[in-house]
Amino acid sequence: MRRIIALLLLGLWGWCGPAPAAAPGMRILLFGDPQVKSEQDLDYFRRDIVEPLRGRHRAQLGISLGDIVDDVPALLPAVRRETERLGVPWLHVPGNHDVDPDAQDDAGSLRSFRRGIGPDTLVRETALANVVVLDDVIALPGRKPAYIGGFRDDQFAQLEARLPALRKDRLLVVALHIPLFEEPGKDSFRDGDRERLFALLRDFPHVLVVSAHSHAQRHVFHGAASGWQGPAPLHEYNVGTASGAYWSGVKDAAGIPDATMADGTPNGYAVLDVMAGGTYALAWHNARDAADTSIGLHAPRVLRRGAYPGWGVFANVYMGMDDTRVEYRIDDGGWLPMQKVLQPDPALLAENMRDDAAEALRGFDRSPEAEVSQHLWRGALPTTLDAGEHRIEVRAFDRWRGEVRAGTRYRLQDRKP
Repeated sequence: MRRIIALLLLGLWGWCGPAPAAAPGMRILLFGDPQVKSEQDLDYFRRDIVEPLRGRHRAQLGISLGDIVDDVPALLPAVRRETERLGVPWLHVPGNHDVDPDAQDDAGSLRSFRRGIGPDTLVRETALANVVVLDDVIALPGRKPAYIGGFRDDQFAQLEARLPALRKDRLLVVALHIPLFEEPGKDSFRDGDRERLFALLRDFPHVLVVSAHSHAQRHVFHGAASGWQGPAPLHEYNVGTASGAYWSGVKDAAGIPDATMADGTPNGYAVLDVMAGGTYALAWHNARDAADTSIGLHAPRVLRRGAYPGWGVFANVYMGMDDTRVEYRIDDGGWLPMQKVLQPDPALLAENMRDDAAEALRGFDRSPEAEVSQHLWRGALPTTLDAGEHRIEVRAFDRWRGEVRAGTRYRLQDRKP
């Protein structure tokens, strides 16, 4: 009876009581933006993301980080049912494409979401982690853009009431849709709301923020410049998306679009492993990749022997951070450092060029225009070696997985003027 009364008092604030004690270690699946707009997209989501995970994921919880649908609220229950087939409790964050298209204000923007999914804001306590799901989309009907990142006063009131009771020796996971960080020159989040949230989180020693929305992937560490005043930087993992680049690109043999994101990250899902004492590990898993590749490589196939070494191998380290150590070697030579670069992934640029040159559409929607990747490294390819084929090996030292490798080849060819 007390549980029922509490739920009535909390209103739109969802509360999930403590889960049964978990075995050592807890796994949480993270889906960014499934973003389905049709039965066809729902089929892609089912076959590309859900089916390969069924019976194999070993997770105890799942979170979808907003944009469950793409402006089609009628599909919300169908996406919820698909994720329920994974057999674990699932939490859903609302996104800016989950609002009702006919909403007149923010207060009435999530009627379909609450009806088809559930509360837009909730706390779930588990034996190893506490998860706070927050609607951080302030709908602004009639404006462009029609939303901004932020929180409502009632959400802050509930956080102020609930957070002090949560244990601080566990990881606190804050799940959002719109990232807390902002790109230079953009005002995508209300500064006062971010600072107010940071003040509530400051005394928690183990906090991880997970967001989506950008259809790219990166790690951001908040400090004083963004208003964070905690003793250590606050880690925000902006998760890549299940839909990748909105289910776009050329279809494979199974009829599923390539869906590579604008930063060169393949579509897929993330896994968060939580351990005792607030520690955690993260990993990105590419959909349809049996090898579970952590690095995407791009290099020329052939270079003229003796040419100026102005061409390089590029390594897109999907979980790379600013301080990630990335190295390469040719054949069995010594390992050399690769240089982090801020530019588009050349592999996606090449796909853009194939789309440009095609006389007919290669897919329903073409791949996205390549944008600057936050996790791209380059190494110059030597041209003074013997003519013939040479092996390129790249290794990166992932913060959680340790050493990960990828390889490709290029050929040196003699040629007279």
